[in-house]
Amino acid sequence: MTTWSLRRRPGRALGLVLLGFFTLLVLRRLDWSNLTRPWLRRRQLGLQAKDQNFMLEDSTFWIFGGSVHYFRVPKEYWRDRLLKMKACGLNTLTTYVPWNLHEPERGRFDFSGNLDLEAFVLTAAEIGLWVILRPGPYICSEIDLGGLPSWLLQDSGMRLRTTYKGFTNAVDLYFDHLMPRVVPLQYKHGGPIIAVQVENEYGSYNKDPTYMPYIKKALEDRGIEELLLTSDNKDGLSSGAVDGVLATINLQSQHDLQLLSTFLFTVQGARPKMVMEYWTGWFDSWGGTHNILDSSEVLKTVSAIIDAGSSINLYMFHGGTNFGFINGAMHYYDYKSHVTSYDYDAVLTEAGDYTAKYLQLRDFFGSISGTPLPPPPDPLPKTAYESVTPAFYLSLWDALKYMEAPINSEQPVNMENLPVNNGNGQSFGYTLYETTIASSGVLSAFVRDRGQVFVNTVSIGFLDYKRKEINIPLIQGYTTLRILVENCGRVNYGEIDNQRKGLIGNIYLNDSPLSKFRIYSLDMKKSFFQRFSFDEWNKVPEAPTFPAFFLGALSVALSPSDTFMKLEGWEKGVVFINGQNLGRYWNIGPQETLYLPGTWLDQGINQVIVFEEKMAGSVIQFTETPHLGRSRYIN
Repeated sequence: MTTWSLRRRPGRALGLVLLGFFTLLVLRRLDWSNLTRPWLRRRQLGLQAKDQNFMLEDSTFWIFGGSVHYFRVPKEYWRDRLLKMKACGLNTLTTYVPWNLHEPERGRFDFSGNLDLEAFVLTAAEIGLWVILRPGPYICSEIDLGGLPSWLLQDSGMRLRTTYKGFTNAVDLYFDHLMPRVVPLQYKHGGPIIAVQVENEYGSYNKDPTYMPYIKKALEDRGIEELLLTSDNKDGLSSGAVDGVLATINLQSQHDLQLLSTFLFTVQGARPKMVMEYWTGWFDSWGGTHNILDSSEVLKTVSAIIDAGSSINLYMFHGGTNFGFINGAMHYYDYKSHVTSYDYDAVLTEAGDYTAKYLQLRDFFGSISGTPLPPPPDPLPKTAYESVTPAFYLSLWDALKYMEAPINSEQPVNMENLPVNNGNGQSFGYTLYETTIASSGVLSAFVRDRGQVFVNTVSIGFLDYKRKEINIPLIQGYTTLRILVENCGRVNYGEIDNQRKGLIGNIYLNDSPLSKFRIYSLDMKKSFFQRFSFDEWNKVPEAPTFPAFFLGALSVALSPSDTFMKLEGWEKGVVFINGQNLGRYWNIGPQETLYLPGTWLDQGINQVIVFEEKMAGSVIQFTETPHLGRSRYIN
């Protein structure tokens, strides 16, 4: 074979140069818009609100949506949940974006693993679902501080959800990082995102008339070009509307259906109607009951909404779990923190299993879809593993010497302002405050949210929202006073500027302020337990000293399956499996089991650590079905 080279063919080299020159002239005269990929050329208009109809390009479009939050579902199960959504006859996924999880420290962003937003959206696209994105910055969602990072509260003058400079500067930096991830996923760029929500239920907050226009502009300036929406309940609908943004409504009862016509028409005239959140159930709070909404009632209301000519989003289609410490709280008359499960009595259970709601809604959407629905995936297997008996233990007091050096402070410091986590304070978990006292008397403090009080290592009771004083018994000489304070969850809806946690202000003994504190940040991240080598653990004694960590081993012989942990005889604490924080348990209910995803288990031996505040049971049990006050699992 002859090998040609420019060196041996000067005439050929000159020809190539001339060819390149003429090619450049031709290309400059071409209309490049005609050279884009055909499927992108068809994506020019996107989702539009025309008169009383949604239009996707030139076709009338009904939004049949369902909410699934990627941060509440193990990444390995995203496809399963979304396939079940598609098989139910829905065409659109909606999801929030939690700022507090994506930016846990100023300027440090995390979009990996379970927080891989782009992977979640692309999975929806692969399955054939459109996406409505709800990026906040505030999202409510029954998550700590409504999804806002706690480090914002380091500013004593912070005014959240306003155009206060300290807040907007932080939002701008966050959006500068988030939106470049979102823009390529928009419909007009070839992605599945057909609409983006501007903030969340701001009409119920409504503290700054310039705030919503600022958020709208912040989105548009960073390349968001799909249809913009707002979302409000009936009380906030008129105040939450923004010029150039389609208003949608949130509701649950058929009684509220008249709002679709009256309120929405009053706010924006003849525009497409959308129930952005039809609440298929409700969240639970510790000490309350498990909320249930009958499946027949759900079917009637969904049918009535669509008969009224409205699109709909099922909130929630699948709730998932408040893994770790991410749960929020409410505080109207009394403070109530949300349970670990975000089952929500939704269309799928916390573990992604089918319910009567799913079966009835699938029949309904199938009857109006015009095409056969794909078959629902098989339920994921469940296993009731053998009980685990913790063999080792370490009291909190013995564990302190293995932790980072305490913070020394003249006065108590709230969690958010502790000099930890690269100056970003503490977001979640517990904080231990220690000082020395020399007399008995009445101890009073402003504790947020729940503080267990110890004289040396003996528990003498709790301080919280209702119990603001406690009697210190007679003591001899100098004695260590300890208060273990838990952030049970920051309020996610309503007044949120005052959600600092820990000891707030001074603590008083007989009306005299105490001083000289040693403060331990017990955030219980994965790195927290890496400080405890196996040699530090002791065998469980007959009478353990509390609070304490208990260590056991769960043996999994075959391929791991989902299961539910039952801590009968235990009182209140947190469970960790192979370093994963499953969340809190508390014997006041209504939640009686913790969901343990099989994908977080290994074949073989799995580490189980339980942090118990007050009273330990002898074993940790496992069951195939959850106990949330009432089982609704369907095989």
